[in-house]
Amino acid sequence: MKTLRIVHRNYSDFEHALEEEARLFEESHPDVRVELISIGIHELYDAALKDGGLREGRYDLALLVTDWLAEGVATGALEDLHPWQQTSPIVDWPNGWAASLVRPLVIDGKLSSLPWHDGPECLVYRKDLFADEGLRTEHRARLGRDLAPPKTWAEFEETGRFLSNPANGRYGTVFAAFPDGHNTLYDFALQVWSRGGELLDETRRPQLNSSIVEQALDFYRRIVRDSSLCHPQSPQLDSTQSGDVFLAGEVAMMVNWFGFAARSEREGSPLAGKVAIAPIPVDPGNTPVSLSVFWAMAMGAGSKQKELAWEFLQFLAKPEIDLARTRHGTVGVRLSTWRDAGLRAQIPAYGNIEEISLGARQLPVGPSMAAFASIIDRVVTRALSTPDPTMRILEEAQQEIDRGEIRFV
Repeated sequence: MKTLRIVHRNYSDFEHALEEEARLFEESHPDVRVELISIGIHELYDAALKDGGLREGRYDLALLVTDWLAEGVATGALEDLHPWQQTSPIVDWPNGWAASLVRPLVIDGKLSSLPWHDGPECLVYRKDLFADEGLRTEHRARLGRDLAPPKTWAEFEETGRFLSNPANGRYGTVFAAFPDGHNTLYDFALQVWSRGGELLDETRRPQLNSSIVEQALDFYRRIVRDSSLCHPQSPQLDSTQSGDVFLAGEVAMMVNWFGFAARSEREGSPLAGKVAIAPIPVDPGNTPVSLSVFWAMAMGAGSKQKELAWEFLQFLAKPEIDLARTRHGTVGVRLSTWRDAGLRAQIPAYGNIEEISLGARQLPVGPSMAAFASIIDRVVTRALSTPDPTMRILEEAQQEIDRGEIRFV
């Protein structure tokens, strides 16, 4: 009996989907047992990469967020999948996937992993509220425009305030502001990009002390700290918890992952049929932007069972397996899944995911990402918890970047 060891994040949707996929794979491979090791996100980074689990062969496969892939390649932890694809190809790769899911996986000419669960980030909103005739009439009278998904950040703030009703347990928006090295960075990047700014200068050094970054952080800290508009638990919520708050009916709209719109259609959901998605707001004159951060399955360079691990990756990439994954709340990654008529009928938001993905940008790539994310965490935490001027926070973070000589390739 062979045992294939896979380490992944302890998120219920991931667990349920992987358990079914492991069982199906075992049925077609009677001499194989798939062992799933489910751990917290920080423990996952440590186990798979920092402590050498993939490099030394303690795990054959790992489900990794794309932020970590460059480090995995640079440290020799990840197997290059290009030679495996050339020898025993996955059908339709790469043309059967959106370009936004292929580009981030190719690092230094190596195929680091394969997509398994996608975002992308978008505006997720309560379409039942936006269609309510009473609210529409009042919104038009008060703000002089129709109640519609906001296209600019000014409209986002105005409409969010209008729809917020804390006395009845509903807030205009929510942000995942818990400093876990992920969503604080993602929201920070989106706030900057959507205003026409960049995170890096021409030398690929992070540049935080600019007027656009100051405007972005000013807006973010003002919204999150305003409990009459933003869910007051936001500083304690990670991305999944903020999504749960929305799915409980406590929020009118949010910038978050597409998967929460998909989850709203589950049987028994109080928001079934009431949720839609739209592009993320921008400052006037800018093109809508999204973020390409997702979960990918990587093979450990130290695995002693690489042939079997590649078979499992091929199995995960099958169209029928990718489509079935959506039953568990995870988001399929094949274009065939996104375009499936039956899935779109069940979860209408899938009709927009391909369009949203076209504007998806990638975070800076390189082994410095963990250090940069940590700095952004501290920037956001300080912005939300102190009265310190925004530019002072950014200037001191820039000094830390310069001292650490943080650069991206």
